Amino acid sequence: MASNGYRNGTGTNKGAIKPPASSNIRSSSFKSRLPPSSNHSTGSALRRTSSASFTTAAGGDGVPGRVRVAVRLRPRNAEESTADADFADCVELQPELKRLKLRKNNWESETYEFDEVLTEFASQKRVYEVVAKPVVESVLDGYNGTVMAYGQTGTGKTFTLGRLGEEDTSARGIMVRSMEEILANVSPETDSIFVSYLQLYMETIQDLLDPANDNISIVEDPRTGDVSLPGATHVEIKDEPSFLELLRLGEAHRIAANTKLNTESSRSHAILMVHVKRSVLGEEVAIPSESDKSSHFVKPPKPLVRKSKLVLVDLAGSERVQKSGSEGHMLEEAKSINLSLSALGKCINALAENSAHVPIRDSKLTRLLRDSFGGTARTSLIVTIGPSPRHRGETASTILFGQRVENMLRIKEEFDYKSLARRLEIQLDKLIAENERQQKAFDDEVERINLEAQNRVSEVERNFTDALEKERLKCQMEYMESVKKLEEKMIENQQKHQHDGFMKDKCNWEGPGFSEDIAEVKKLLEKETHMRKEAEKEVNKLKSQLGQHMDAGAGGDAEILKLQIALEDEVHQKKKLEEEIIILRSQMLQLTFEADQMRRCLARGGSGNAYPGLDSPMSQVRDSLSGHKTPVSALFDQVGVQKILDLLESEDANVRIHAVKVVANLAAEEANQERIVEAGGLTSLLMLLRSYEDETVRRVAAGAIANLAMNEANQELIMVQGGISLLSTTASDAEDPQTLRMVAGAIANLCGNDKLQATLRSEGGIKALLGMVRCRHPDVLSQVARGIANFAKCESRASTNGIRSGRSLLIDEGALPWIVQNANNDAAPIRRHIELALCHLAQHEANAKDMINGGALWELVRITRDCSREDIRSLARRTLNSSLLFRSEMRRLRIEL
Repeated sequence: MASNGYRNGTGTNKGAIKPPASSNIRSSSFKSRLPPSSNHSTGSALRRTSSASFTTAAGGDGVPGRVRVAVRLRPRNAEESTADADFADCVELQPELKRLKLRKNNWESETYEFDEVLTEFASQKRVYEVVAKPVVESVLDGYNGTVMAYGQTGTGKTFTLGRLGEEDTSARGIMVRSMEEILANVSPETDSIFVSYLQLYMETIQDLLDPANDNISIVEDPRTGDVSLPGATHVEIKDEPSFLELLRLGEAHRIAANTKLNTESSRSHAILMVHVKRSVLGEEVAIPSESDKSSHFVKPPKPLVRKSKLVLVDLAGSERVQKSGSEGHMLEEAKSINLSLSALGKCINALAENSAHVPIRDSKLTRLLRDSFGGTARTSLIVTIGPSPRHRGETASTILFGQRVENMLRIKEEFDYKSLARRLEIQLDKLIAENERQQKAFDDEVERINLEAQNRVSEVERNFTDALEKERLKCQMEYMESVKKLEEKMIENQQKHQHDGFMKDKCNWEGPGFSEDIAEVKKLLEKETHMRKEAEKEVNKLKSQLGQHMDAGAGGDAEILKLQIALEDEVHQKKKLEEEIIILRSQMLQLTFEADQMRRCLARGGSGNAYPGLDSPMSQVRDSLSGHKTPVSALFDQVGVQKILDLLESEDANVRIHAVKVVANLAAEEANQERIVEAGGLTSLLMLLRSYEDETVRRVAAGAIANLAMNEANQELIMVQGGISLLSTTASDAEDPQTLRMVAGAIANLCGNDKLQATLRSEGGIKALLGMVRCRHPDVLSQVARGIANFAKCESRASTNGIRSGRSLLIDEGALPWIVQNANNDAAPIRRHIELALCHLAQHEANAKDMINGGALWELVRITRDCSREDIRSLARRTLNSSLLFRSEMRRLRIEL
């Protein structure tokens, strides 16, 4: 149970923290405006009012410890502009009244009020000043502070909170701006700042600065109720660059995944803790003098140390599984995220209703944020929403969450000069945004002209280089011809000199001893001729003996051949008998099942036609597919998985096709996959894919294997049973686009497993995936692109963690030309996967040289400018800036991002 100060902080002043009276305490921008007469009050009076500055929100509600809530609308992205072009936004903002209208239809809408309503044109600076700056000022004054971001996946929480803004400082998020203000207001000699960066993933607290520290415990002080994490890494911050490097390191270790709603969806809650320790002086104490009671002297103030903590929480996005497409392990992540957010909502409801019990211990997230609600901390919440009417349900749920956090009734505001000022601020934001768009268009035009000029210069350089190379080759050929002619002349001269020497020697040979030498040579020649004739006679004799032996062995060879033919006939007959035994065994199982059903009917006293639901397994399979009787999900209970799998070996082709379709439909549900695999269903499907030539059976069997391949445990079983080689063979043999789509989907699921990288290459999986592009069907190409993106992402993760090194296996298999060719494909799914694959390949320096030579650099540059997804553009820009080879090549080509 929560302590009284925590539980009742929203209703009484017991949880409020009174700051010590000091001249350096700054007032917060959350204060309500003082009346005109208070402007002439003394400094001590101003210091006294600062203790209530945070608890009194704008609007004068005066509720101590209330969480301040702001809502921010994300602008439409390119995908929503295309898909929702004919529909109006489901959200209408009234920032001058701090109101938000959520449309139900064209006639009805619901109105909600918040402390601040930020339009899609609001800058990052304004968001920080409205939401986080008062909290940071309170932390500098000695209070604890918390800023949280909540919303659906893809609505801009990480952009609002954790944007680094390395290229554009105006885009920096709350984390960087908060540290800038803290560093500007502390003294390096007397004050200190320590930072911890954590993530809450699957109810486990992990250290983003030290990934090996992956199970940090939460410690609560039983006396004060304060929450601490003694096992977390604490890094002292001295300047802004070291803090930015720390954030980059933490973001690299944070877990993210690709979903239908967001290509880099955060799968964990990120928590940045900033501990500030400041040295201040206490009040001066006046002591009366003994000689003169009217006079006194001042005792010097005592040095004090103020400790405060700022907690910045980037909550993982809430999502619906049907829309995000989460499967397998990602589905478990989504369940964990939604459970922790649900626990947070329950705690907020209990605090809002002043309940006697607050379920803080239901989740580690609520335990971490225990001292962020009530009067013990200054807390702000920014709620991010999207304009698309397709996600109206998620938007409504997010807005209701923010309403529960507000925990109060709002008084209707009257329109006054403040509303006019806010309206002018909105107009100013629009004008600034329009000016920025025009400036960006101008910069793009200048960049285009520069790029064209650079291309022309590059073309002239290439032409000059080609001409120079041709001239060099021509000179080399002429030089070689000259050398060849000189060598021929030299050989002719040598032959001429040798001929002259031979004539001289001939004249010398014709003497008294020359005839004797000739006679001796003739004798040797006759002797050699005689020996050659004797050798020929011996060879002929041996040939005749060999022929006799071959005639004698001909009869034995014929007998051996006859035995071999008989043995082959026996093997063939045995194989036929084995096939007949299998068919008879299947028929016997079917007849046994029907006999059991008939006995049950007779035992109940009815006829065979009285219970039409107890037909044979074959009829139940057919009826389940046609929708007349038993549904597919009930076959486990009525027929049994083993009997359904036995029907896969049925002699009746129609029964076999119906049975494999039932297995494929059952394998689509994760709850049935384990039972199918345990009963040998995966082995049966692989046998069907290996043995049957019927295209329908192969297509449905490949689809069932693809469904089973969504589970990581099944992926390893597929590998062990030779499924990768079998899928590769099927991919090379099949021509039907639907069969190829199923096979490509199965291989794409296997590509997402880090443990199967080497096996996929050695058993031909990558080559088979690339070979299926011959089909040119968009669905097949989409699955191929997804598999390449999954494989590249696993390789990038392994290279980042130091597990592997060297060039990518995709580049070794020749995938880079196809990737570059389809990086700007007209089909959005293909293009999105290929763009992600390029970004992941470029993250490893060993691939940079091949990507530059293959033209991938230009595609990466195009992605940074023309991609419709902001997250992909940012990833491509960050990857290019982090590579030495890419930066060097861009400088050589005069390319600027």
